[in-house]
Amino acid sequence: MHGHQPHPATPITDAAFLIKRGKKRGNYSCGKCGLPKKGHTCPFTENDTNSSPASTPAAASSTTVTCSASMEESVALVSPQSVVRPPPPTRLRRALSFEDISVTDSVVDVKDEIEPQMDVCPDGSGKLPASCLWEVLRRLPPAGLLSAARVCKGWNDLTRRLWRASEEIRLRVPSSAQIGFVGSMLQKCSGLVKLSLRMESDVDATILACVAFSCSNLQSLEIFTSGTSANRITGDELSRFIAEKRCLTSLKMEGCCNLGGFNFSSTSLSTIWLSDLHSLCKMVFNCPNLKEISLGFSQQENDRTDLTTFVDGLGRSCPKLQNIHIASVRLSHSVVLALTAANLRGLRMLSLVLGSEISDASVAAIASSYSNLELLDLSGSSISDNGIGMICNVFAETLSKLLLALCPNITSSGIQFAAAQLPHLELMDCGMTICENNSEILTNEEENDRELHKTPNSKLYPVYQKLIIKHSRLKKLSLWGCSGLDALYLNCPELNDLNLNSCRNLHPERLLLECSNLESVHALSCQDKLVKTLQNQVSNNFLALENHFPSKRLPDGSKRVRIPLFSPQPCDDEKKWRRARKRHCAVIVAS
Repeated sequence: MHGHQPHPATPITDAAFLIKRGKKRGNYSCGKCGLPKKGHTCPFTENDTNSSPASTPAAASSTTVTCSASMEESVALVSPQSVVRPPPPTRLRRALSFEDISVTDSVVDVKDEIEPQMDVCPDGSGKLPASCLWEVLRRLPPAGLLSAARVCKGWNDLTRRLWRASEEIRLRVPSSAQIGFVGSMLQKCSGLVKLSLRMESDVDATILACVAFSCSNLQSLEIFTSGTSANRITGDELSRFIAEKRCLTSLKMEGCCNLGGFNFSSTSLSTIWLSDLHSLCKMVFNCPNLKEISLGFSQQENDRTDLTTFVDGLGRSCPKLQNIHIASVRLSHSVVLALTAANLRGLRMLSLVLGSEISDASVAAIASSYSNLELLDLSGSSISDNGIGMICNVFAETLSKLLLALCPNITSSGIQFAAAQLPHLELMDCGMTICENNSEILTNEEENDRELHKTPNSKLYPVYQKLIIKHSRLKKLSLWGCSGLDALYLNCPELNDLNLNSCRNLHPERLLLECSNLESVHALSCQDKLVKTLQNQVSNNFLALENHFPSKRLPDGSKRVRIPLFSPQPCDDEKKWRRARKRHCAVIVAS
């Protein structure tokens, strides 16, 4: 009769594996040589290979493990040496999904670690090498790993090492799971560094206590909520958690509507993201090493958060800030003035979203204080083409990303000017700027002039705009919702992503795309004729690349001929053609 088998959700200590079945506890020395059994191989044993479990790859093996649970949870495990970590704050590589894992590369990494032990087979593996069993188990979901641990002692040891080798976990907790489920999973991963939780049930301080108890070396924590769950963590509870976790460098949390107020004090925290904030009575960041902050407020008019006082204290409490993102309807020109007075010398990315009171004067204040911005996002503001002119004059040599979505005062002329004056621009978002409603908003003088030119038999038609962009570095362009756009001409050789969703009035005959590297075009809610035109132009660009061969003259100089494709020494142009030939563009018409 076999001994007691541990519950799969119960953490298993190293001492439990030293107990042989059918024997009592207390005998920790070898019966033949008298040495301690732990980590010991008896020299008097005739068949060491068959009597001892197989040596497994060490916890430091360079592998990446990704698995998804049967209860809809997913776990991604990264071994310690799969990432070379510089001195803190660390930056771990992003966890990969199961489909993204390259099996061939993983096998090579494992073989490099356990090459001397390839002939050793674990107990119960049917003479399967340890490396093969490791590759099989690392692809199992958590429920499968727990079941595999009950097969035999060799498998139990292998799964335990697999859990201990994890540095990164992405776990989705279903609504039916209890807090003990999360605790049992975290206790198996003693070296956990990064944790991401997708909660489908309500979140409270119990989760923070469980994480603080199980993950002593945690550096990154992400808590996301689903549509049916609520985050009930208060500001005092979150402040206490941050103060106690001295290794924590990154915190991202959704659904923070119940914080009320907080006082964060940490010397290690460098990144913090909080969303769904509402009516905060106090916001204190005493984080001298904080480099990135993202605060998303609820779009309710009864929000009473004082952003001016908060922004005014950032320069004193967080002098190393580089990236700032604030999304709130309470953003105003006074908040911008307080931000410029903070004198954040290292600021490189500034995003002030949904501030309808931000005007061209705010742009002038930003340009006078922060002239080295690489990203500027003023979506939802009231800036006009004059503000774009100031942006181009100040940030011409540094700005690479410009986002001006939902700015009704911007016209196609301002967008064209920005594309022409910003040579380093790689991303531009002008969604919902050129709209039909913009053309109907006329001043009194324009209205009078319109009445003078109106004949008795004439009909009023909406005035549409055309957009011409020629840029050598632009990679992503978004024109979603530009219903006032009827003509578009693009000459962007590096453009790979184009968003034309809801451009309902874009005329198919007034569309010209000269973008050789285009990979995807989004055309949701567009005319069928426009979609066909996009498909034809994309395919024509591909055929043009396919028929492009380098040419040379005959010896007598009378005629130019094309060089064959399979030439013994291909030129640089042919290498470029071969790379370009692999690119295929997809026209996406479904959400």
